[in-house]
Amino acid sequence: MSLFVTELKRTHYCGDLRLSEEGREVVLMGWTHRRRDHGGVIFVDLRDRTGLVQVVFNPEIAPESHQEAKKIRSEYVLAVRGTVRRRPPDMVNPNMETGEIEVMVGDVVFTKMLKPGDAPEAEFCACNLTGDVSVRAYCDLHGLWKG
Repeated sequence: MSLFVTELKRTHYCGDLRLSEEGREVVLMGWTHRRRDHGGVIFVDLRDRTGLVQVVFNPEIAPESHQEAKKIRSEYVLAVRGTVRRRPPDMVNPNMETGEIEVMVGDVVFTKMLKPGDAPEAEFCACNLTGDVSVRAYCDLHGLWKG
């Protein structure tokens, strides 16, 4: 397992970040909901049980992480460390609870899409996650749902 993941712990959940966290370094972990490459800068909507947040891979800020981000695909599991920043006014997304901010990534670690047995069921498909439709759907699809 990567040193980054074993030494650093999640500081926030994706859906909990707000403008009040601007300037703060955060560690997030979640699934890739969507990836967009806009001719250099790569945007990923990172998802966990609390919601989505946009993370940004900029080659001028973190070239190695940007190279890794080129490999990211839907449902890859990511751990990112970065800084929360305010989105430019014309880039605010009013359809997202975290739409006023984004996380500029410094470090990233990822694995490919999880398969049944890759994660402990107690952590991945526990009954207390009944409110998280995406996790429930994944677990149900792979025969792991215990709820």
